[in-house]
Amino acid sequence: MQVQTRKHIYTPEEYLKLEEKALYKSEYRNGEIVPMTGGTGNHNKITLAIAAILLYALRRTKYEIFMGDMRLWIPEFRQYTYPDVMVTDGKAIYTDNKNTTVTNPLLIVEVLSKSTKNYDQGDKFTFYRSITQFKEYVLVAQNQYQVMHYSKTNEGEWIFREYKSENDVVKLKHLDFEISLVDIYQDVNFQDQK
Repeated sequence: MQVQTRKHIYTPEEYLKLEEKALYKSEYRNGEIVPMTGGTGNHNKITLAIAAILLYALRRTKYEIFMGDMRLWIPEFRQYTYPDVMVTDGKAIYTDNKNTTVTNPLLIVEVLSKSTKNYDQGDKFTFYRSITQFKEYVLVAQNQYQVMHYSKTNEGEWIFREYKSENDVVKLKHLDFEISLVDIYQDVNFQDQK
């Protein structure tokens, strides 16, 4: 005889209380709490390079840049997640006075890992697209030169471009900014990922 156990469904408030005290980060997916996996050296290098380049290039502008530890709330799908890098157009809009959860990213960057790449390219992109201010999505492979870039048109369509050469340059239309793959992948060792 097999005994089925019922999954506990958490409220967003329960999740936030648990997350405040947690030793590691978890995402919230419509009642379910999902622990996040640890990152690799390449994941960290790529995330840091992108955030640093954006921070320097967009200094003294209206944009705000966030990475890793800043949570994102997606109300339509009841999701809390931690994108690798986010940029807001103007001041970030927070869910509360603690300034820990953003609601209005213009750009989101995710560095892909084996365990999350399908989710990042599928359901998570669907969730992100429900955010009114969201207009650019960048997915970065960590085991080869490969950047997938989605940009929303004024008509609401998403245009896809893929970059696979270290000489390629990603053009972020809504930030009016370009970033080269050689800069994104600075100090990354692809041999570590084999």
